[in-house]
Amino acid sequence: FPNVETLLRIFLTIPILNATGERSFSVLKRIKNYLRNSISQCKLGDLSILCIESKETLEYDFNAHIDSFAKLKSRK
Repeated sequence: FPNVETLLRIFLTIPILNATGERSFSVLKRIKNYLRNSISQCKLGDLSILCIESKETLEYDFNAHIDSFAKLKSRK
């Protein structure tokens, strides 16, 4: 029965892979429903990445970048 262990490993990993893909599509569907056709595909992709990687987004320090943009010379 050497193949039984291999089959069990494959069987146990398939639901995890499907759940990850389904989560990404679910996020994209929510973003599309909210924004409809008001933005370009590039912006839609960027927003979906931010939503999927929300843990890293929450840990990101936006104030540092806001300060750096505020210190730049304004263009008129």
